[in-house]
Amino acid sequence: MSEPKKRIEELRELINYHNYRYYVLDSPEISDEEYDRLFRELEELEKKYPHLITPDSPTQRVGAPPLEEFSTVVHNVPMLSLGNAFTEEEVVEFDRRVKRFLKSEGEITYVAEPKLDGVAVELVYLDGVFTVGATRGDGITGEDVTQNLKTIKSIPLKLISRNLKIPSRLEVRGEVYISVKAFQELNRQKEEKGEQKFANPRNAAAGSLRQLDSSITAQRPLDIFCYGVGLVEGYSFVSQWELLNTLPQWGFKVNSHIQLCKNIKEVIDYYHSIEKIRETLDYEIDGVVIKVNDFSLQEKLGAISRSPRWALAYKFSPRQATTKIIQIIPQVGRTGAITPVAVMEPVSISGVTVSRATLHNQDEIDKKDIRVGDTVIVQRAGDVIPEVVAVLKERRTGKEMPFKIPANCPVCGSKVVRLPGEAVHRCINISCSAQLKKTIQHFASKRAMDIEGLGDKLIDKLVDVGLIKNVADLYTLKKEDLIPLERMGEKLASNIIRAIEQSKKKELAHFIYALGIRQVGEHLASILAKHYPRIEDLMEAREEDLMQLKEIGPEVARSIVSFFSQKSNRELIQKLKNAGIKLIPPKEIAEGKLQGKIFVFTGALSRFTREEAKNLVESLGGQVASSVSKKTDYVVVGSEPGSKYEKAKVLGVTIISEKEFEELVRV
Repeated sequence: MSEPKKRIEELRELINYHNYRYYVLDSPEISDEEYDRLFRELEELEKKYPHLITPDSPTQRVGAPPLEEFSTVVHNVPMLSLGNAFTEEEVVEFDRRVKRFLKSEGEITYVAEPKLDGVAVELVYLDGVFTVGATRGDGITGEDVTQNLKTIKSIPLKLISRNLKIPSRLEVRGEVYISVKAFQELNRQKEEKGEQKFANPRNAAAGSLRQLDSSITAQRPLDIFCYGVGLVEGYSFVSQWELLNTLPQWGFKVNSHIQLCKNIKEVIDYYHSIEKIRETLDYEIDGVVIKVNDFSLQEKLGAISRSPRWALAYKFSPRQATTKIIQIIPQVGRTGAITPVAVMEPVSISGVTVSRATLHNQDEIDKKDIRVGDTVIVQRAGDVIPEVVAVLKERRTGKEMPFKIPANCPVCGSKVVRLPGEAVHRCINISCSAQLKKTIQHFASKRAMDIEGLGDKLIDKLVDVGLIKNVADLYTLKKEDLIPLERMGEKLASNIIRAIEQSKKKELAHFIYALGIRQVGEHLASILAKHYPRIEDLMEAREEDLMQLKEIGPEVARSIVSFFSQKSNRELIQKLKNAGIKLIPPKEIAEGKLQGKIFVFTGALSRFTREEAKNLVESLGGQVASSVSKKTDYVVVGSEPGSKYEKAKVLGVTIISEKEFEELVRV
């Protein structure tokens, strides 16, 4: 072995070990300066000998290019959800069920663990190297968030192997979270920058984990506690307790408050002890998880639907308080949904002052008979979002006032609608100022009108200073309007105006998608464009006409007709046409050589962009899908393919290279 390679491997092992001491054990052995020196030495050696860089190197936690979208991962062992218990009797009954099923008269040993309120993930290690990481998803299929998980320092990129065999395959399950202290600091920084704060630690963790750009995730204070495994090859465990004591030896972080309980009484005692220290913990929990310890008994017990018979979540009682409703205001969200919000006399719930609570929708108000002036019980649902649980009707004086969501939008005055089958009322005027910024962001996005350079912050400024009151106003902007704006030079202003001008000629499908009609995504916009090649035809379509299309049901048809029935929306489309928007109808697709064939792309393409490849397939009569299934005809593999490649191999789908794809589409 060469001297540089030997030193690089020594440095990686040292850095991995010290990461483990610092991030997992919280017991560092060296100073930050010494750690930085080791890390810099490794970086310099890898820069000098780039052929020696490996994916599991500590230097590779961040650096992957942003993704276009997340691919999917199929879990080898489903990530089951847990049944819930809210009372001691329900927990005792769980113990009785376990014993009845196992025909056991003796006590069952359980492992009890805090139930973290975070994001469930699975980490896959092949021969000790972190290879794939995915979210739980629906329990069967999750999203591939490998690059983002690599940024979490408490996740080992390579397992520690001291005195312990490394499995050939190890699928570890855990909960990604943000500590309360780190969350508060994160929100403080966002507030300083004038950015919208996160609602709660779980939302912050979930949003951070779903960033397409891993460098953004790396800036977020994510952490993890590991608690279980999926498929394991080359190693075996006999119990949950053995598993939890083995994981730290490989470098995984396990919660320190786990406990082995000899019977269900000890489990209940554990629950009360954790409930007492709950407020002192630096992470959010909403209960405890109870698991039968013996894995052979778990196997016998099996699962019901998507919940295991051998585990249960014993939830804490919601945090509640009593207060009075002063006012109910209708709040307009970014999709036009109108949510009634109760403004209340401030009350402290678990150390947090609450003065507003969601009332969800009119049905919920009517069901609970909530009125202005009522004394109500409020709780932090999921320990975070305040909601009104019940009205104390015995405290009514007769002066309380019923509430109804107004017939007109409280912001723009447009008619409010409630579509059949929906609980929410909506303002569907896309020029409503409450929705305007998000509407313009969607309109200008890459897959809509594709106006390059028109970012979210610039859109906010344009709306705030009154230069834009609807999307059509984009096409009246001049360079002179932009130059006075902060951080706007003449060259940048010229580029933006040019990009707006270039967007005037656009395929009809992109324009339909850009309008932001509820329940009309890219695929459906393409279907509508093929059946209604003129926007005027679509505007006049009736529900019964739309429902003739295979992909459209009654709810979507109503949404489309409702959108175009709004006078303000029809006027906006006319303004866009007057501004010079030229809509290109879809090309007539003959019986192409790829007629009926379904393609999926994975990995980085070098000969085409994804959009070019998709257009090629569709021009020849084929379709492009985002995930692999048995119906897929071809999976086109670029460099560094993801889980779609593995799934294609499992399903026996034809896999071709980019070069083979080029030959296939050659006319």
